[in-house]
Amino acid sequence: MSTPSRAVAGLALAILTASVGTSAANVALPALVTAFTATPGQVQWVVVAYLLAVTSISVTAGSAGDRWGRRRVLLAGISIFTVGAVAGALAPSLVTLVIARGVQGVGAAVMTALPLALARDLVADGRTGRIMGLLGTTSAVGTALGPALGGALIGWGGWTSPFWMMALLGAAALPLALTVPSARTITRPRHRFDATGNVLLGAGIAAYALALTAPMPNWPTAPLLIGAAALLIGFLAVERRADAPVLPPAMLRHRTITTGMITNVLVATVMMTTLVVGPYALHDGLQLSLPLVGLVMAVGPVISAISGVLAGRLVDRTSPPVMITVSLIALTVGAAALATVPTWWGVAGYIGALFVLTPGYQLFLAANNTHTLSATDPTQRGAIAGALGLSRNLGLITGASAMGALYATLAAESDTAANGPLDAAQTTFFIAALLAAIAAAASLIASRSLQPRAQTAPRKEQP
Repeated sequence: MSTPSRAVAGLALAILTASVGTSAANVALPALVTAFTATPGQVQWVVVAYLLAVTSISVTAGSAGDRWGRRRVLLAGISIFTVGAVAGALAPSLVTLVIARGVQGVGAAVMTALPLALARDLVADGRTGRIMGLLGTTSAVGTALGPALGGALIGWGGWTSPFWMMALLGAAALPLALTVPSARTITRPRHRFDATGNVLLGAGIAAYALALTAPMPNWPTAPLLIGAAALLIGFLAVERRADAPVLPPAMLRHRTITTGMITNVLVATVMMTTLVVGPYALHDGLQLSLPLVGLVMAVGPVISAISGVLAGRLVDRTSPPVMITVSLIALTVGAAALATVPTWWGVAGYIGALFVLTPGYQLFLAANNTHTLSATDPTQRGAIAGALGLSRNLGLITGASAMGALYATLAAESDTAANGPLDAAQTTFFIAALLAAIAAAASLIASRSLQPRAQTAPRKEQP
């Protein structure tokens, strides 16, 4: 295997490992209740701690890569993830395990953000879409493999097995990541690290994520949302005066970047809605058995694995902005099909909708990542990759929490109706289709408003 191939494999394995880490521990929750004599609400923090760290640290991780070297920070992130996995496997108490998962999440934030920036540095302009498609595929496959591998290992070796698996994956990713060349365009600013901005941003995002996850009854959702808004307003005020802001205000005014982040949030919300509501639609609405539900839900990741690289090649041969709009239209049609076609054709209609929705998602990931990172100042690609990761995670949290709660409310209101669960899923999927349509409209407006000359991302502001 050539050095560039090993480098790409290292970046892909880093993303795969972080994606497996997101979902593999979920299947261990029932076993953790028994092992630590805890309640389901208490062991839920094993999942929440990881998600909070990944979401709140994403931009800081990317900014740190721009400042101190992306390969160096990526190697540190993989090492932190691996140490956290080992600590989780050896945890003597639930509190220790939750802390270890938070440590893992810090490493995972680096492992999901910096490979995008490093991949853009690594390949020529005409091949960016292919590698973005590959990385999107590994992310989807990792998320899908996590529960399957974790469940099989728990049956063999107990609840610690998924954590040892994650440690081994991290250890395998480390030597491959060593082959990634250092970026040629990194500049190391002499300005003081924007600690205040990073803390305010991380705390604001964490407060928002905590407000939506609501891991236990009587959760202070409203105060947390108010606190998140206050912290993020403070972050914007600090960034305007910072010598080296973590997210320069001029960068946030860049149309390509802001549109890429907004559509990323909306698309991630749509896709998480299908993952959260889909099992209920199949089991309670279409009356499928749980094994059949699992088989149908596995169709999406299989389609992702096949279509991801093909989507990347299509992006390289066409215009990324055009492909973004096309992909969002496909997502809109696919989500609307999930809301309507199963009513007529049952499970066959559901699977048919996935054949529209999932390739659209993979095409969006390849096109949006390519377009956003290509329009970025090379010295700021780490921060932008982190911002893309942040927007995706916020969408996943919103989809799992807000859209999941919407379905639960609709299903409870129609509990006595024969088609209550299916009707609730239908309404939820229609709202998801509306979100995808809004994203498509935003993308179309942004692409039409661009000047004929290519835009370039704003350079770092001088003090």
